Amino acid sequence: MKKITLLVALFTIGFTYAQSPLEEGALQANAGVGFSGWGVPIYAGLEYGVAPNISVGGELSYQTDTDNFIAGSKSTIFGITGNGNYHFNEVFEIPSQWDLYAGANLSYYSWSTKFNGSTVDGIDVDNFGIGLQVGGRYFFDDNFAINLQVGGGNVVSGGRIGITYKL
Repeated sequence: MKKITLLVALFTIGFTYAQSPLEEGALQANAGVGFSGWGVPIYAGLEYGVAPNISVGGELSYQTDTDNFIAGSKSTIFGITGNGNYHFNEVFEIPSQWDLYAGANLSYYSWSTKFNGSTVDGIDVDNFGIGLQVGGRYFFDDNFAINLQVGGGNVVSGGRIGITYKL
């Protein structure tokens, strides 16, 4: 009887803690708003589980910023980001409705500034950024989650909050 109880306990613990929120071969969509010194970015992207506890993804972001210091100045920023994350659920034995992750990103963003409707020479820039991020998700059910992430190096540097849907 003790062996059966131990076997059932190990089996239950394995299913409770061994599942990664984004399993290998799974795909999820993310979308939301960011926190930035250059306006409020919006973003959308996909993330794919490439190995146990490892995901890669890409996202697009867009934001505008009107500078109150220089009247009539408006910047538009479009970003493309690739990222990779390690999910710590197995390492820290976190329940499967939570997803704690950290990783790195590589971004390209195009920045255009207009003053009174005309593009300002020398201010338009195209930049690459490398950054790190730390984030977490809470899954309300098997498919939907809310996420919060902080980090830097891309157009939504600072942080962001959004939703996740497992496809």
